[in-house]
Amino acid sequence: MTAIGTIDRPLTHDPLKQALMTSYSTSEQPHGAAHADFITAGAITSRQNRTREMQLIPEALARAHMDDRMREVDAERHAVRLVAARRMQRRAERVSMRARRALAMAVMN
Repeated sequence: MTAIGTIDRPLTHDPLKQALMTSYSTSEQPHGAAHADFITAGAITSRQNRTREMQLIPEALARAHMDDRMREVDAERHAVRLVAARRMQRRAERVSMRARRALAMAVMN
């Protein structure tokens, strides 16, 4: 069970109002509440960057997944082409053998 104001259940979901993860022992406010000394330009910038990076994680995962799928599709397409080429080669070899046989039969008679 987690209490209000912990990492699992922050007091607020607004990243600009959340406190940094440092250990301060004040009894007036619960952990996770913003104190006046936490709200500085550097902290706000770092929180915004972290939020932006975390928001971009699903996009990066989707992009990686699509790249993997495209590689799989390309490999499958290449395999299909290879199988078709081998099939055509065998067919051409059979036709060539028939032509040689027909020519040999024509020369013998």
